[in-house]
Amino acid sequence: MDIHYFESPLGTIKVSGDDAGITEVRFVDELPNEGTSIPNSLAVCVQQLEEYFSGDRTVFDVTLNPQGTEFQCQIWNLLLHLPFGQTISYLKLSRHYGNTKAVRAVAAAIGKNPILVLIPCHRVIGSDGTLVGYAGGKERKEQLLRLEGFPQQISLL
Repeated sequence: MDIHYFESPLGTIKVSGDDAGITEVRFVDELPNEGTSIPNSLAVCVQQLEEYFSGDRTVFDVTLNPQGTEFQCQIWNLLLHLPFGQTISYLKLSRHYGNTKAVRAVAAAIGKNPILVLIPCHRVIGSDGTLVGYAGGKERKEQLLRLEGFPQQISLL
């Protein structure tokens, strides 16, 4: 498993993966001391993340290999179809899954998303338009949505 850390405008990001695909994109507290070379298996992903943060990319084209349960993978796959700059509520996502009673399970699966930004769980908001939950922190969620042109009236309640 290859690992690379880099500084984004929102803090340090850890990218993990191998030739089978990206397994993890996470915000971390510190930039570990390591070499500056990017493993070949992660180079395209790091480049595309940098383009995204600079405003030059709206769609990612890297192979993803998230590790999770079948249910989690189904939910993460639904998120991959949510376009740049658009949001969806947990309830509406549950409808797309086919079971509105599964809203808590859907939210839990979203919370376990190992590949932040590329699997755009930051685009899932509360039914009332508030920003709720994000593994990278609500402030980062707000910044990601603003980067994607989301309206200014985002509520962090």
